[in-house]
Amino acid sequence: MKQQMKIYYTSDVHGYLFPTNYADTQEKDMGLLKCIPNFKKDENTLIIDGGDMLQGSALATYCQAHPEEGFPQAKVLNYAGYDFVTLGNHDVNYGTSYLYKYLEALDATCVCENLLNADQTKKFPWTIKTLANGLKVGIVGVVTDYINVWEKAENIKDVIISDPFTAAKQALEEVKPHVDLTICIYHGGFERDVKSGTILSKTSENIGYKICDELDFDILLTGHQHLLIEGQLLHGTYIVQPSSNAQNYFEINIEKVQNNIEITSTIGKPTTPPKPKLTGELQPVETKVQEWLDQAIGKLNRDALAKDKLEMALHGTPVVELIGAVQLQASKAQITVVSLANTSPGFHKNVTMRDVIATYPYTNQLMTLKITGAQLKQVVDKNADYFSLDEQNEVIISPSYLYPKIEHYHFDFFVGIDYTIDLCQKVGARVTELRYKNQSIKDTDEFTISLNDYRASGGGGFPTYLECPVINEGAEEIVGLIVDYIQSQNEIVLPKSLNYRVKQACK
Repeated sequence: MKQQMKIYYTSDVHGYLFPTNYADTQEKDMGLLKCIPNFKKDENTLIIDGGDMLQGSALATYCQAHPEEGFPQAKVLNYAGYDFVTLGNHDVNYGTSYLYKYLEALDATCVCENLLNADQTKKFPWTIKTLANGLKVGIVGVVTDYINVWEKAENIKDVIISDPFTAAKQALEEVKPHVDLTICIYHGGFERDVKSGTILSKTSENIGYKICDELDFDILLTGHQHLLIEGQLLHGTYIVQPSSNAQNYFEINIEKVQNNIEITSTIGKPTTPPKPKLTGELQPVETKVQEWLDQAIGKLNRDALAKDKLEMALHGTPVVELIGAVQLQASKAQITVVSLANTSPGFHKNVTMRDVIATYPYTNQLMTLKITGAQLKQVVDKNADYFSLDEQNEVIISPSYLYPKIEHYHFDFFVGIDYTIDLCQKVGARVTELRYKNQSIKDTDEFTISLNDYRASGGGGFPTYLECPVINEGAEEIVGLIVDYIQSQNEIVLPKSLNYRVKQACK
């Protein structure tokens, strides 16, 4: 007997429903509204999302601040007929109460095996879906437990995020005897290269390779890394991963004949015009978002626009100097650390809310720590990992920051100190000069340093910050601080506050 089924899979949509990136008003080939017209659903088809739906886009930010607008994300998923979702780490950025309201508005079933109630009972356990052709499908969801590292404690105070591998293993043991096909929806990626097996990360943030190596799910639907991974077998498990912001999706076809399962997939593109009925329903809130983004909030003495990533990292940029001034004023710290998103277009002379949201899309709060001179040297040296030298001794961006996931946001700009990085020196000895107010910094010196809460948690491979005493937990988001700063003066004169050199002339 031949049984066939189909899966449409999206992940890391981040609230990008309309075909726009909100940095401008030009229509793009992106957004969930351009994907779902291609979903041809019947009674043997499942539509699944891998998490990170509630945070990211200007629409998502606006709706969170205006709860009367409800959840456009849920409307779109319901219209498309999504069957299952799991949760992403960003889905708890606004707290669990906001998440639960979203799930109440959603017709799809949430599966997230390792998000537990406070009493350690399962909140979103695995389930079995029996299709019209009789095929029984076991659905398990898990999310990276690095939520525990990154998330504000108050946002997850009523839940426990347990180890995803242990949860997935137990769920598989429970569901496998009762089904014909097992699917794990994992909001996480791969710690090894899926082709060569080369180790890419030694943390437990992403464990997709381990799941395939040690468990035997038929299908592993992944996300989180925003890395497009075409459908392929990995240790007997069929894997896929879409890009972020609904730039693509997967159509997966499964055929089961007796005990033999054949799986193929294609990558779908968001090129189909959205359905007029649905866009008509959502257009009023989208119009409000666009009007909000175009609000003028202040004026600079000149444009502070971003340039090439490597050029900015080597020579600095007014974008960072403006954000650095914001953070120094708000925190009263001696030093501040600024991190830009993968795409941070910068600020026009006449600053709009669009400039701010597009340039700083995160929900980060500003924290202040106490740091020693020795620790400061450690983090500045670690930051130099962003640079590599090619065969001609020309500086390039280290491949590890570009693959398996583009991570320009893990490069930091240190505002308030003068320093020199020598790329010809060994790791740990690349900081050859380190000064504060023209004085050499000693290992025993102490400073106050402000930075976003993600970096303060050690995110990006900076565990040194976890050793630093907390001076101020921070209560305001950096986006709000930027807006307040720009609105506080008739015209902001951009400061010149970055002073560092990157040496690369090796003998």
